[in-house]
Order: sequence, then C-alpha cells, then structure tokens
Amino acid sequence: MARRCELTGKGPMSGNNVSHAKNRTRRRFLPNLNDVSLMSEVLDRTFKLRISAAALRTVDHRGGLDAFMAKAKDAELSDTALKIKKDIAKAQAAA
Repeated sequence: MARRCELTGKGPMSGNNVSHAKNRTRRRFLPNLNDVSLMSEVLDRTFKLRISAAALRTVDHRGGLDAFMAKAKDAELSDTALKIKKDIAKAQAAA
C-alpha cells in the first residue's frame, strides 16, 4: 500500500537527520495518513479512504466530501477518488 494521500496526493518527503555534531544522514518524512469513512450526501453512501490529517481538515472546512470533490484537481486524486468524483458529478447533474 502506497504511503500517499488519496485526495491531495501528499506523499513521503526526504531530508536530513542532523546530529549535535552536525552529521547528516538521510531520512524520510512520512505523511500523517488515516483510514476514514467519508459520507457523500449526493450519493447517500460512505467511502473508505486513506487520507492525510490535513486533507481531512480541508474536507471539513469545505463542507463535506461533495464540496471537496467539486474543487479537487484530477491530477492529485487517486483512481478510486477520481471515480467517486465522477459519480458525484453525474448525480449532481441528474438532480
């Protein structure tokens, strides 16, 4: 399973561990990923996604999964999230 947020595309970054003696060794900064179930009000069902804590805050700020997907860029979304976005758009167009 990839360590990548399904909604924002946020993934691991690299940097240095710096000791007191200024010795530098490479390290990885991993995103804070959480398994969550998000409810789509348009589709009236929940979706299990693995997203970062920052993405979860953004979803809440924008007013839910449907509003987040309306503004989300297709390049950042995972395949499953892209399918959810298309289903939401289709349901909103029909309503």
